Amino acid sequence: MTITSELDLSTFKFWSGAKDFADKLTYTELQDMQNHLEDLYPDGMTETHLNDLFWFEDEFICQCIGLDLDEVCNRE
Repeated sequence: MTITSELDLSTFKFWSGAKDFADKLTYTELQDMQNHLEDLYPDGMTETHLNDLFWFEDEFICQCIGLDLDEVCNRE
């Protein structure tokens, strides 16, 4: 069974390494990335795909929203 729902990145429950990275982003940065993802994936994406993107493609995410990966990783 497939269930589709809309969600806001600021309320998505990331897990594993994706959670560590997402927790370092601000609400505004998450909203900016959400806008990019809506353009890149007009048909949506699975929760696993979204989580994996934040876990393994952190440099890509930073590029999309104009951030330096090292700067983000050094945030507390």
